[in-house]
Amino acid sequence: MSSRGILPGALACALALVACSGCGQSGAGSSATDSAAKARPGPAVTVLAPRTVTRGGATVKEVADPQEADSFPVSGAVNHSRAAGPVKVGELAVAAGAPSDAEVKAELQQMKAVERSAKRTRKQQLTPVPGGRSISGSGALAVPQNVPEVIQRVIAGANEIADFPYVFGGGHGSFIDNAYDCSGSVSYALAAGGLLGSPETSGELESWGAPGPGRYITVLANAGHAYMYVDGVLYDTAGRSGTFASRWQVGSVDNSGFVARHWPGL
Repeated sequence: MSSRGILPGALACALALVACSGCGQSGAGSSATDSAAKARPGPAVTVLAPRTVTRGGATVKEVADPQEADSFPVSGAVNHSRAAGPVKVGELAVAAGAPSDAEVKAELQQMKAVERSAKRTRKQQLTPVPGGRSISGSGALAVPQNVPEVIQRVIAGANEIADFPYVFGGGHGSFIDNAYDCSGSVSYALAAGGLLGSPETSGELESWGAPGPGRYITVLANAGHAYMYVDGVLYDTAGRSGTFASRWQVGSVDNSGFVARHWPGL
């Protein structure tokens, strides 16, 4: 036999491994599943060779896309216009009529001025009227613009009934009432923010939302009483300065014996 008829060492080893893949198993021990698997070989895997491209004068090796054949590759001349630069495309993507950078800056300055004015207004409001802790002025708390919209809605809801009288059970038969007790007041405000679907008692508010204080809103409740802090301001029926004084109050109260709850993320 000539030397050309001898297989190279590596290939001979590979063939030997293939031949021995069934070693240790008798023909009688082969299952029907094994036979079916051999009859239905898996899809062939094609290993694509790396390609090289030139970027910035340097040669870079890229691995070919193994799914290139499924991407309708074009061979020969490419009949398509060139794309614009990505920075230009980003500029063109700005919606028509969108404010310019100068307009955005001007709006930000206006917003800051509004926020400063709101802070001054709140500082003026957070002076109690004689006889209790209720805030002065109209009894409504200025709605800040630098808080989430849901908190703005809660404050607006609380403002709506801030000077309503207190009646035990008020606001529990329906959100629409002419007097509200402690939990009825809290329930109404929470509902205005979409955080409650029906009025709850003080005991039920002990399990409202999630445990612990929140960043913008914290409800304090026990079996008999409920109140809350919204954006740092107390909203409570107890401690008001009169029958029609505001539920918004200056300062804080002792939270001992109350369960603190908040809405996740707020």
